[in-house]
Amino acid sequence: GKGVPQPTSPNPPGGVWDLRPRRGQIDGSQHHEVVVYTNHEGDQRVRARRPARQEERLMGRDREFDIVVWGATGFVGRLAAQQLAARCKNGIDLRWAIGGRDQAKLEAVRSGLGPDAADIPIITGDSHAAASMAALADRTEVVCSCVGPYAKYGSELVAACARSGTHYCDLAAEAHWIRRMIDDHAAEAERTGARLVHACGMDTIPSDLGVAVLQGAARERFGGPCRIVRMRVTELSGGFSGGTAGAMLHGFEAGRDDPTIRQGMIEPYFLCPEGQRDGPEQPGKLMSVTVEYDEHLKAWTKPFFMGPMNTKIVRRTNALLDYPYGKDFRYEEARLVGDGWSGRLKAHAGALGFGAFGVAVASPPTRRLLKRYVLPPPGEGPSQEVVERGQWEIVLVAEHDEGGVIKVPVAGVGAPSAMSSSRM
Repeated sequence: GKGVPQPTSPNPPGGVWDLRPRRGQIDGSQHHEVVVYTNHEGDQRVRARRPARQEERLMGRDREFDIVVWGATGFVGRLAAQQLAARCKNGIDLRWAIGGRDQAKLEAVRSGLGPDAADIPIITGDSHAAASMAALADRTEVVCSCVGPYAKYGSELVAACARSGTHYCDLAAEAHWIRRMIDDHAAEAERTGARLVHACGMDTIPSDLGVAVLQGAARERFGGPCRIVRMRVTELSGGFSGGTAGAMLHGFEAGRDDPTIRQGMIEPYFLCPEGQRDGPEQPGKLMSVTVEYDEHLKAWTKPFFMGPMNTKIVRRTNALLDYPYGKDFRYEEARLVGDGWSGRLKAHAGALGFGAFGVAVASPPTRRLLKRYVLPPPGEGPSQEVVERGQWEIVLVAEHDEGGVIKVPVAGVGAPSAMSSSRM
C-alpha cells in the first residue's frame, strides 16, 4: 500500500513488489529462507537466500501444523483466515488450521474460504480449560490468537504456548493483561524457546516499526537517534469490531475491582521490564482532553484513543533493545485535525467528545446503553463495504538535535482494526 517503505537491500527489480519470506529446501536437505518478490502481475523472482538459523525454523519439530488461527469465528479471526487462505492459494506451502469453540460456526467460516480451503482442518477447544489449550499448543508451531477480550479468553492459551515452546501472537491492547502474561510466563518462554508477541495488529505494529524506521534513518543521517518522536494520525476510517469494543468495555468493568487496570492505562512505562520503569515521561490522565498545535505539520491535534497502548509498547521496545533510542527518549501520539481557528475548535470538540465517551463507558448505566444500542456485539463488526473502503495513515515526525527533521509516513488500505489488523 501507499506509504510502505520500499526495501533497499536487495533492491527488487522495477515496479511495485511485495516482499515476503518463503521457506524452502536446497539440495533436499538444508532449510533456507528464500526472499520472493511478487509484482501485481503475479511474476515472481527469487533475489536472496541464506541458511535459516536453527531457532528461526518453523519446521524444526514434528508438529501437525505450522499455524493455527484460534478464534476464527470472530470478526477479525474470519478475516485472518481469509488472508491465509488467499496466500496459500497463491502458492505458499503452509500446514494450517482454524480453531475455536463451536464446530458448526467453524465449518461455516471454512465454507466461506472457497473450494481450495475445503480440507483445512478444524480444531475445537475451550479457552478456559488448561488441558484443552495444552493439546492445541502441542499440535502447532504458531498460534495466531483472535479471541479478545484477551483478559477474559486468552490466558490459558498463553500459558500453554509458553510451556510447549509454541510461538504465539495476538491483537491484544489490554496493557494490564499483557503485563500479567509477561510476569507469569516470560521466564518459561525463554526456557522453552517460545516467542510470545502481543499487540500484533493496528495496536501496535505501525507505531513500533514506524519509530524503528525513523530512528534508523536518524542514525544514518545524524549519527544518533532522535530524543522526541511524535506520531500523528492523519486519516482513520473503517469502524471497529465487537472484539475491540468488548476489550474496552471489559477493561472498564474489571477496573472497579482490579487497580492494575487503571495503573496500566496511565503509567507510561508499565510494560517495561522490572527495574526499567523510570524515564522522562510522566503518568498521564486516564482520558486526556489535551489539545496542542503541531508546528511541524501546521495543524491542531486531539487525543488519539490508541495512544496510551501504543506508546507503552514503543517504550518497552526501547528498553528491551537496551535503549537504542536513548534513555531520555520521549514518544507521544495524537490525532491531527486541522489548521486555523476551525481546526482548533474541531480539536477541542473532538477532545471533549473523547472525554465524554470515556465517562459514559466508565458509568454502568450509560455503558449498558452503549453496549445495547451503539457498540457492535462480539463476533460482529462493520459491513464488508465499510471494511474494504476503510483506510488509515499516520506520520511519525522527529527533529534531531543536529537540526534536521525526519518524517516517516505509514499507511494502509482497509479498516484499521479489522482488515489491516488481520493482514498484520
